Amino acid sequence: MIRLLAFTLAAVFVASALSGCGGETAEKKVTIGISQVVTHPSLDATRQGIIDALADKGYIDNENLVIDYQNSEGDPSLFASIAQQFVTKNVDAIVSIATPNSQAAVAAAKGTAIPVIFTAVTDPVGSGLISDWDSHSEENVTGVSDMIVVEDGIELIQEIIPGVKTIGTLYNSGESNSVFLVAELKKACQASGITVREATVSTSAEIATAAQSLVGNVDAVWIGTDNTVVSGLEALIGVCEEQDIPLFSADEDSITRGCIAAYSFDYYDIGYQTGEMVARILDGENAATIPVEKGKVIALSINLGAAERMGVTISQDIIDRAETVHD
Repeated sequence: MIRLLAFTLAAVFVASALSGCGGETAEKKVTIGISQVVTHPSLDATRQGIIDALADKGYIDNENLVIDYQNSEGDPSLFASIAQQFVTKNVDAIVSIATPNSQAAVAAAKGTAIPVIFTAVTDPVGSGLISDWDSHSEENVTGVSDMIVVEDGIELIQEIIPGVKTIGTLYNSGESNSVFLVAELKKACQASGITVREATVSTSAEIATAAQSLVGNVDAVWIGTDNTVVSGLEALIGVCEEQDIPLFSADEDSITRGCIAAYSFDYYDIGYQTGEMVARILDGENAATIPVEKGKVIALSINLGAAERMGVTISQDIIDRAETVHD
């Protein structure tokens, strides 16, 4: 009887031990912190692309992956605190969407073992995220850039509006990515004999007033991937439609919302490309040895309805070349 009781207790102990081990295995997850600078369609699409790519690579949210998502909603005072929160939690990786919060993430993670993977950043070297696109062995940082060729956008504007002399632009001078793109805009326009007129904003609430300052002074308006302006894009579209000022952008989602045309990235694709990179790092690759990538797919997108509302006719040749045509 004693031997039978001992055997039974031993069997229960082994079963419990095995059950405990299985529970630990099932609960083993990786955690990433996703920091997004503000809510707007392009960055939301970027985030979704990241999540979908991770799932396709076997990292599934709420199964073996924990996503700590934080959005600063354009509040600079939150950039550093969100990044530090991720560091304090010792997440397995920080994924930062857009330049300002990527700068905060890199600063917070410096000196730790936490890799930072940025995305939707135009100029990662100029913004201080990395020292070199290809070789950054001392920096546990990499990512995907949305750098565009501004010259292509200016040539498109000239094709749609022959004889354009002055192009206006709105941007937040506190966003280093926007400062870079405006400098590129000026270079491209100077080469074509076009004058650039600038209007700056610090919050999306200032967009309508800034747009009004361009009325009567420009032949068209071009905006880059400025997070402040894109988050409040409808105010700019409203002024341009009311005043028959053709409005051009640098991203697909802004075309969907009411800009006329752009050579642009689909930000879901940018996010998916980033998610694939994050998966490689979670699998064990070193972020410091992975070169920064540029978005892989650029396509012409046009919005015929927006063009009509702003008094512009797009030729059939351009329509035929477009990858995406919105009515």
